[in-house]
Order: sequence, then C-alpha cells, then structure tokens
Amino acid sequence: MAGAAALTALRAAARECQLAAPSFSDEQAAQGLAITDELRAHFMPPASSAQADSRLLQLPAELLTVVLSNLDTRDLAGLAATCRSLCRDAPTPPPPPRAIGPVETELRRRAEARGLDVGSSLPEGATSWVACLLKRDRRDAQIGQAPLAVGSDHSMFVNNVGRLLTCGRAHPSIPVLGHAAYPAANPNLPREIGPPTPVPSMQDRCIVSVASSDYYSLALSADGEVFSWGRGSNGALGHGDEGDRIVPTRVESLSRIDRITAGLNCTSAAIDEKGRLFTWGRANNFDDEEDDDGEIVEFERPSGLGYELDDETYRQLTPKRVDALLQDRVVGVALGEGFTLVVTDAGAVFSFGFSREGGLGHGSLESVVLPWRIEALAETGRRVIAVAAGIRHALALTEEGELYGWGYERTNGHGLTREVRTPQRVAALIGQRVKLMNAQGGASCAVTEKGELFTWGIALVGNLGHEDNDTYFEPKRVEGLSGVVVTAVAMGWTHTLATDAGGVVWAFGIRSALGLDAAGPMAAHGTVMTPTPIPTLRVRVFNSP
Repeated sequence: MAGAAALTALRAAARECQLAAPSFSDEQAAQGLAITDELRAHFMPPASSAQADSRLLQLPAELLTVVLSNLDTRDLAGLAATCRSLCRDAPTPPPPPRAIGPVETELRRRAEARGLDVGSSLPEGATSWVACLLKRDRRDAQIGQAPLAVGSDHSMFVNNVGRLLTCGRAHPSIPVLGHAAYPAANPNLPREIGPPTPVPSMQDRCIVSVASSDYYSLALSADGEVFSWGRGSNGALGHGDEGDRIVPTRVESLSRIDRITAGLNCTSAAIDEKGRLFTWGRANNFDDEEDDDGEIVEFERPSGLGYELDDETYRQLTPKRVDALLQDRVVGVALGEGFTLVVTDAGAVFSFGFSREGGLGHGSLESVVLPWRIEALAETGRRVIAVAAGIRHALALTEEGELYGWGYERTNGHGLTREVRTPQRVAALIGQRVKLMNAQGGASCAVTEKGELFTWGIALVGNLGHEDNDTYFEPKRVEGLSGVVVTAVAMGWTHTLATDAGGVVWAFGIRSALGLDAAGPMAAHGTVMTPTPIPTLRVRVFNSP
C-alpha cells in the first residue's frame, strides 16, 4: 500500500511539473533533471539503466531516425526524461584535421626555421596554403639573395653553380677583389682582373649572395656563413679590428645568416634566419669640419647602427644585435649614407641614423638613434616587402608592386626640384607592377613584372644605360634591354649589372669594372654606353614571385 500511495503522489507531482515546465528557469530545469536522475537510480539498478540507455543507441542511425520520427512530442519528451544519452546535448565534435601534403609540410618547415609564424588561418584574399607559402618562400629567396654586386671599380658574381667570381680594378690599399697574389714587380700598381675570375680561396664554398661597397666586399655561403675582405677601417669587416683582409675571411661571430648588406662606406649589416638584425662598422659618415673662421663644427653623430654608442666611439668592430627590433622579424635592410632602413615581416619600415635631405622619411630633418617606424608608409595600408637606400635617398616596394621614394630631389624618382621628406608613390611607375628595385650612390632602378628595367638619378659614365651622361629625375626605361627579361640588378656610381632569365649578365658603365675584356691591359677610362652581355658568364637566377 505504501508503494502504491507513493506512486500516486509521484504521478501527481509529475503532472504539476509538466504543467509548470514552460515557466521553469534554466536553474529550475537543471534541478528537475537532477531529481529525475535520482528517482531513476532508485527504481533501476545501474546496469539496467545503462542497458536502457544503450538499446536505442545501439540501433543503426537510420533506424533510430525512423523510430524517433514516429513519436509525438509527448513521447519524445518522455524519452528524453528517461534516457540521458538521448536527452543531453552531445558536445560539438572538433573539425577533422586538415590533410597537409608533403609540399606544404616542407614549406612550413622552412618558414619555421626562419622564425616565421605562419598562423592557422590563410591571409586575406588567399585561397591556398601551398600557393601562399610558395609565394613567400620565393619572394624571400629573390629579395634576400643577390647574385650580383658592384663597387666603384669592381664587380662580383655568383655563377650558376654557386662559385664566387670577381673582376675589375683594385688599389693595393683597397683589396676588394679577394685574390691574394699582387704583381711582385710593382706592388703599388692597381690590381686588374679582366674577365670574371673565380676567387681561389672560395671555390670549395657554395655562395648564394654577395654585397659590396667601394672599400670592401661580403659573401654569404649556403650554410649561413659570412665572409668579408677589403679595407677594414672602422671595423667594416666585422673581425674585431680595423685590419685589412686580402682574401675572404669568415666573420666568426656570425652564423646561420640569411641576408647580408654592405653600406656606402664602412657600415655592414646581416639578418639571421630568425629575423634578427646585426650591424657593425662606422656609426655615420660625417666628420667634424672647420668653418670659415677656423672653428671646429661638430656634426651631430646619431648612430646609423640602431643602438647607442658612447661619445668617444663611432664604430662597432664586431657584429652586434639590434635589440630595439627583437620584437620584430626583420626581412630586409638597406644602408644609406649614415642612415639605415629596415623592413619587417609584418610589412612595417623603420629608419634610424642621420636625416640628411629627409632620407629617414619622417617628415623632418631630425636624426634618430633607435629604429623609428615610418608612419607615412604605414598609413598607406600597404605591406612593404623590400627597401633600398642611396647616398641621400630611399625606396620602398610594396607587396602590390607599388614603389615609393623620398629624399634627395635628383634621385627620389619624383621629378621635383626639391627634396621629399616623406615616402610618396613614384608617379612615373603607376600602372607598372614593380617586382624589384635597387639604389646605390646617386642612382636608382626598378624592374617591372614584365622584366623591363627603369633607371634614374645621376649618370657619370653611362651607368644609367641611356647612352648619355644626363641626370634623369624620373624613371626612364633602358631601351638597350628591350626584349630582355631582367631578373636581378646591381647598380652603383660608375656601372650597372643586370641578369636575364637565362643567367646572362648585361653590363654598362665604366669598362674597367665590367669584365668585358678577355685579356690584356684594361682601358682605364673606357665607357660602355649600351648594355652588353659578358661572354661565357652565367649567374644564379632567382625567379620572381
């Protein structure tokens, strides 16, 4: 009798709960389910409960759907009240992992080795991980590795099998060619090498990139080692002293380096595979001078190295990390006259050093010691992928192929008769997609997606390739390379080198530096006004993205 009375009371309570259920709060509903579970535990052993829950769940999904479709709302509610496994919402299963093929795996490995955070979602506008990673990998290789370099009177090459070659003229006090033997008869005469000639001490090294100034040279091997030689003034070679090196000598404090840059005078830079920037050499290129009254005028001496130096020291003898950029992954660096430009993987551009002619791009002539972001480029909303710097001007290239220039009026590309202190888009190249650019000394150049070469700036000895020595304030196409698809270019005060898609090197400017003479004494003052291929030489080719 007690059991029957309890069941009668339970049915009455259940009816009251059913009628009141629509007004239950979430908390009350949860309490009701908990009471139901407790009651079920009293009426059914755990084993039987598990069996009751599992009988329907053991049915094939199609059959379970048929069973449930034949139940009305009340029956479904009753089933939910008595079968927890059917009532409770199952957690949403995580999406299955995306299948990653071997090509993407390798591209991700390379990116991670360089310290690049690939992320979990594709960049805006991208539809394929492989295409996105390939584009970045090829862009990094093209921008970071240069098969050509030029100084004032010499040239450097990386041939198609990774060997280092040099040619040109070098004074004994500036041994930029890297060859040990000098003429014994008269060691004071300039050393001359006619055609591009392998550097003997480097023939067991695979070289991927070269860089040069008027006074010294750098080479980067495939295993990330840096070699330097030439004049060691101000520690430009990075060996901890100011001694010269006739043959390439490894910079011991650098390893796993990805990119190298040589400045106009005695400043050098390197980026390692983690995107950390190292600089060394002279902090700036300006000495104190006497004014008309014989008084010493002290120049402001901001460090173009990216860190503070004491008042008595204007040089860094060994590579030193730029700690102010440790939060950024640096992918490019350019060295002007006393100032430096840096581009990060995020597409931001920083500058520091001496702000002559507005070369820092901040809108003023104020010099800065530590890296300072160029806001005018950030405001464009474009991602910058490369920078270049000449003596008093600078360039920046965006991912969309837009070219920006600023600084000295004759070389910034805007065709103006005054300096430009903030980056502005080079109007003459609007409508052209630029894939690479270069600047050194008083000249600049750009290569379009079609492989057409444009040059502008100051011409001294045919170095712009326009068959004259006029100054061009705006980009002008080099007609002598019509039909040639240019893939790399290096230019300087006196000559320019460009490669085509087959690795052929086209040269113009001062003849003594070009490697066009097969044998015999070189013409000291000869000039090549029309782009001319260097016989028998083939260099490494980096295809554009």
